[in-house]
Amino acid sequence: MIRLNEAKLRILGVDPGLARTGWGLLSASGHQARVLDSGVISSTSAVAFSDRLVRIYDQLRDIILKYKPDVVAVEDVIYVENIRVALKLGHARGVILLLAAQQGLPVVGYAPKEIKESLTGNGNASKLQMQRMVQSILALKDMPSPHDVADAIAVALCHFHRCTLESRLQA
Repeated sequence: MIRLNEAKLRILGVDPGLARTGWGLLSASGHQARVLDSGVISSTSAVAFSDRLVRIYDQLRDIILKYKPDVVAVEDVIYVENIRVALKLGHARGVILLLAAQQGLPVVGYAPKEIKESLTGNGNASKLQMQRMVQSILALKDMPSPHDVADAIAVALCHFHRCTLESRLQA
């Protein structure tokens, strides 16, 4: 693990989805983090499922090649009652994990409740609460939108908090 007081760490947070995959890139050093860039990869259900996965792969690959993150933090698939939705989300997450592995990047996954607790102290925080907390923590002028982008930044912040805690414990 990179010690935060020794080097800058670039964390790519990803919120997997088929309609919208949010991503956010943080630069972290010491006990401070800032957003370098963020965005959303969109597609519609009119596009073939396999082509939607290719779109996620291609655009995230371009982001990884451009920004050269040190680690990819991905939100775990949440429990959904519709098994087809869960399987499709799992495919999208699998594409992200494959891409990271091909690029030699470590991947960490966090459950939605863990991310929410890390940022708000409430594992049941709403999407709006998460957007506001991301804005507050990073002192952003505007609230990150859509919520997929805020969720991706939140995953990266969750990993940053974990690294900060581990650095303190090792010191």
